[in-house]
Amino acid sequence: MPKGKRKVQEQEVEEEEKEEPVEVEDTGEESGERGAAVTASVSGGYPVIDVEEIEGVGRVTAQKLREAGYNTARDVAFASVKELAEILGSEDRAKQIIAAAQKLIGLTPFITAYELYEKRRGVRRISTGVKSLDELLGGGIETKAITELVGEFGSGKTQLCHQLSVMVQLPEDKGGLKAKALYVDTENTFRPERIMQMAKYRGLDPQEALRNILYARAYNSDHQIMIIDESKKIIEKENIGLIIIDSLVAHFRSEYPGRENLAERQQKLNHHIAQLLRIADIYNVAVVVTNQVIAQPDVFFGNPLKPAGGNVIAHGATYRVWLRKGKENVRIAKIFDSPYHPEREVTFRITEEGVVD
Repeated sequence: MPKGKRKVQEQEVEEEEKEEPVEVEDTGEESGERGAAVTASVSGGYPVIDVEEIEGVGRVTAQKLREAGYNTARDVAFASVKELAEILGSEDRAKQIIAAAQKLIGLTPFITAYELYEKRRGVRRISTGVKSLDELLGGGIETKAITELVGEFGSGKTQLCHQLSVMVQLPEDKGGLKAKALYVDTENTFRPERIMQMAKYRGLDPQEALRNILYARAYNSDHQIMIIDESKKIIEKENIGLIIIDSLVAHFRSEYPGRENLAERQQKLNHHIAQLLRIADIYNVAVVVTNQVIAQPDVFFGNPLKPAGGNVIAHGATYRVWLRKGKENVRIAKIFDSPYHPEREVTFRITEEGVVD
């Protein structure tokens, strides 16, 4: 960039910073060093500040960021340099803007374990509607985390996803978040009729329950990733409390068959998992994904099945729950990977009313 043009841009930025601060609602706390416009809602523990309030971001740059889905300083603060460099055309500029955004929202490199404990008190839980499952999960499906449901066909994964998209709509005193669900369907297994059955049993208006579920049909892995990118623009606007992907790996497995494509598939899947985990943490939403199983012909003792996706999903998912069929209409759930839950099993049933004890 020519020096003269760069000076003009810097002058514009300086003039923008000298403007009168935007009035904010009085909350009894300071709004920040630069008098940034902070909305009353705080998601994920960070203030919601418009992207144009970031030091070094003018109107043109702000427009580019918004078009790419970065609407707030918080979105920019958690972005990678590579992602922002593709939008801005410069890695150095991307680094500077990310650093300014992190400073603006108060994101520091280190905090004490006690501060983390205080932050985690903001984590919310969605009841599964099944007492035994809630006890297994320590109160329900956790926000700021990815919960993976693994199992064979017919083990109850999709049924549980349907029920969670209803349960999230309930008030907090009934185990919900009084929020909407975003349901990404990759295998064409979502059924509105089933939602209506479950909603009626839970005391909700069936048609209103359907209106509170935003549905997206993903037709390939790129479309699936694009849908999650687009979700950042609507999570707060639509009050999304739960994101469901059923199933996570179906498209990746079909589009990248064979060992020769394994590395490319795993890299793409790794990006997708990291994308989901970041959204869960930033926006304080729960993410639930279902996963298929693959057979291990060389296993003669023990379970010959294992989750698809390999170590990428194993490391990316926060909580992993294995579902399997039992006798008659009984299903068995086992939590087999968790940062703090003990390994144990519980049973539940699938009936016309939904998933029950």
